[in-house]
Amino acid sequence: MMEKSPCLAMDVIPAIDLLDGQCVRLHQGDYNQVTLFHADPVAQALEWQRQGAQRLHLVDLDGARSGQPTNDQIVRAITAALTIPVQLGGGVRSAERAEELLACGLDRVILGTVAVEEPALVRQLAQQYPGRIVVGIDARHGRVATRGWLEASTNEAPAMAASLVGSGVAALITTDIATDGTLSGPNLPFLRAMAEASNLPVIASGGVGSLTDLLSLLSLVPLGVHGVIVGRALYDGRVQLAEALQAVGPERWQDVEPSSLA
Repeated sequence: MMEKSPCLAMDVIPAIDLLDGQCVRLHQGDYNQVTLFHADPVAQALEWQRQGAQRLHLVDLDGARSGQPTNDQIVRAITAALTIPVQLGGGVRSAERAEELLACGLDRVILGTVAVEEPALVRQLAQQYPGRIVVGIDARHGRVATRGWLEASTNEAPAMAASLVGSGVAALITTDIATDGTLSGPNLPFLRAMAEASNLPVIASGGVGSLTDLLSLLSLVPLGVHGVIVGRALYDGRVQLAEALQAVGPERWQDVEPSSLA
């Protein structure tokens, strides 16, 4: 009998970054290096769902930079149009804002800056909304960056990951800013350090430029890397979502005989 194995498989999560109501990508988080990929984020979200995405990752770049919810209308339209779960990060810096976003149809909200500045609030929200609070740890040279990556903190990223053990958060999304949007490959040593620092599920982000890059992440699955967010590589056509899902997603094991996994 065929069985599905959870071994060496991860979720592949397409990203949509929102800036001025459009779908864009930044190079290494630089707001002066913007590439426009789609003027209609809702249409793009539906396309990723059609291609097999099981979850969608949204980033409100305007919110991350200014803290103002300028893309909420689009976020609501996306969550209303899709049947798959949607998560969002960017500018979520208060309990009220997190609650507002969860109420508008999002499955998860991602806390970044506030996780550095008000760690007690993260624990409070994680207890209040089990399974729906994720922490984003974005690092430049190993130190956590905040406020849309425009400010640097003194926090070491692995130490912050370790501090969240037992907090109740659902997962950590970790981005190496130096590789984000570069297509140069993920920073495997950094991701390894983040996964080893915490027993929380880790979702990798930044640098994926090929199927080879995705396959390289499979070595980190036993350490707790459960997923990967992919942006520019999908938009540039360097990675096809269906092929990525087949290569590293849970689907890759659905027709594998258990004896072949030994």
